[in-house]
Amino acid sequence: MPTAYAIHILSGSLGVVAGYVALYSTKGAPLHRRAGMAFVYGMLTMCATGILMALVRQKAPPLNLSAALLTASLVISGLTTVQRPSRITRRLDLAATGMSLLVAVAGLPLGMSGIASGDRVRAAQGYPLIFFAIVALAMAAGDWRRRRAQTLGPAARLRRHLWRMSFALFVAAGSFFLGQARIFPRAVRGSGLLALPVLAVIATMIWWLWRARTRVCETLAGTWPIPVPPEARAHRHGPPARSSPAS
Repeated sequence: MPTAYAIHILSGSLGVVAGYVALYSTKGAPLHRRAGMAFVYGMLTMCATGILMALVRQKAPPLNLSAALLTASLVISGLTTVQRPSRITRRLDLAATGMSLLVAVAGLPLGMSGIASGDRVRAAQGYPLIFFAIVALAMAAGDWRRRRAQTLGPAARLRRHLWRMSFALFVAAGSFFLGQARIFPRAVRGSGLLALPVLAVIATMIWWLWRARTRVCETLAGTWPIPVPPEARAHRHGPPARSSPAS
């Protein structure tokens, strides 16, 4: 277990750093892609070891399992969105949907029962459980709309990739800066500075999503390595394919 703990800390730290690099680097550039893949590997390793430790050490299993499964599903679905469709990506996407549904179905009743219990510790864990469950429900609904639409246009795929990767970084940054605040000096903990890098992720995500809804989105989508599905290519010389909303 000490080895798993060390791997968890190391992979999480490297993943968070890589996530910030990917978030603030030029989109579609080699640095962004390399940092993005490092973020994916770091987050998935962190989630796997986090699940193991939550089950073995029994340290807030509902909360830690929900955070790990939600983060993993966000990262996997964010990655498959910008990869060439294949049997593997479809299976990974389906697995991500299953994880988000599990978080939603289990998180809502556990969170509400924790808040209603009157126990301070369970109540403190109940609020993030409900928050994770709501995000997971939104993910599952988006996955369902995507499967109904069968294909997403470049703009919608770009937005889907942006918000899912950014939100995974938000969860990981919150766990590091706020969940592990005790490792920072007391003066830093009391100043409120630890919340800034976490809020910066959400602010930057909102800015990118706003930018992706303007005409600039066409330029961004053109520079990103987002393969065009065969169905969309069939309409290239005919009527333009209708772009589905981001999910």
